Amino acid sequence: MLREAMLETGTSQSELSRISGVRQPSISQFLSGRGHLSDDMLNRLLSCMGYRLEVVRRAVKQELGRSPNRSWLLHRQLATHLTPDALRQWSPIVMRNLDRLRTTVRGQPHVRNLDRWQHLIEDADLSGLRCVMTGLDTDSVQMREVSPLGGLLSQEERAEVLRRAS
Repeated sequence: MLREAMLETGTSQSELSRISGVRQPSISQFLSGRGHLSDDMLNRLLSCMGYRLEVVRRAVKQELGRSPNRSWLLHRQLATHLTPDALRQWSPIVMRNLDRLRTTVRGQPHVRNLDRWQHLIEDADLSGLRCVMTGLDTDSVQMREVSPLGGLLSQEERAEVLRRAS
């Protein structure tokens, strides 16, 4: 997009650098894909050439593999029960699960994610827990790979979720 605007307006990297105040090597990195170009920075550079960035929002169905999808569905169902009272009741089970997981889990990011689970539980961070339980980003998927929330759904509810997932 940046390259197209530069070609259309006949703007060189050095000219864009002088107009925008962004260093020319940074512009070169943006154009080659080696530098992180935020929406704000792109908009800043485009505006120097008479353009503006228009971000179009639309829902896109996230495709997960079989195991991450099952885990997401189970955690999503569990999120429907998440309240301050439920979390207080779940905490002893979750802490035991965390202790058990710590004896078998090795490597990063899993060990770090166990610590993050513990902080979310100890801080009673319902919003943070909901994000991890229902998020589709890589971080949330990896957090659920070492979830200490096993055993909180009834067998019937768990079976129903897994039946629907098939």
